[in-house]
Amino acid sequence: MFWVLLLFLAWAFAGTACARLCLAAVRTDASDASDASDASGVPDVPDAQAVAGRDLTLYEAAFLSGGPARVADVALVSMARERRLLLAHTGWATVVDPRGRDEIEQSVIGAIGPGGQSRIAPVRRRAADAEAVRRLADGLVHAGLAVREGSDTVASAVRQVRAAALAVAVLGSTALLLPGDTGTPRPLVGAWFALPLILTLSSLAIARFEVHPYSPWASPAGQRLLRALTGKPAGDERSFLTSVAVRGIRAIGEPELRAAFTHRDQPLRE
Repeated sequence: MFWVLLLFLAWAFAGTACARLCLAAVRTDASDASDASDASGVPDVPDAQAVAGRDLTLYEAAFLSGGPARVADVALVSMARERRLLLAHTGWATVVDPRGRDEIEQSVIGAIGPGGQSRIAPVRRRAADAEAVRRLADGLVHAGLAVREGSDTVASAVRQVRAAALAVAVLGSTALLLPGDTGTPRPLVGAWFALPLILTLSSLAIARFEVHPYSPWASPAGQRLLRALTGKPAGDERSFLTSVAVRGIRAIGEPELRAAFTHRDQPLRE
């Protein structure tokens, strides 16, 4: 009857993860509803009218869409488009103008180093970890547009439910592959494990329809501002950079510029 212990574990994983998802969804819905009420005295809850009338900067939109790494990408693309930074399709970044126009650009130049040239991948990592990006994140959290790092969000809860679904599948397969006679018909054992699997999959489906999109970075108020950005007319440079901020490097239509971000080093051969 060892399979029963595995079944208990499967239900524990599924039940805990689904309960966390439900609580996160309820908290998100309550936070969303509170935007329409008076938020005085409540930290990190924005006033609805103030949020509705606010325009996101490119860096703010990038952070809310893709986190610190997206902020670094937008800075790199913006500088490359203005020929202040050369991004080669081979994956190298070269500084042309060492004077950054803001602290994010200064962080990018600092990440490249005093030599003025570096691989793009480590530059993106170092720029994303810069103090300027952390200050940007703190400002968005204080404005109620971003969630605090490590907070229990719908996105993190969804990831846990996905992991629980995988764990249930592994435990169920292990139970079915146990050697010897389990004392219970194997189809019945499989049916018992199908129940927690159905619970996790149905929870993911409901979350997809009811609370999607769920973001690990943006609060409900921040997500509303991001949706407003996508409805603005395109065609100019600002719109192009906004598209990169919201969608990431896949929004880059220039093959060589996109290749600079997607290039992977080939292993050295002796």
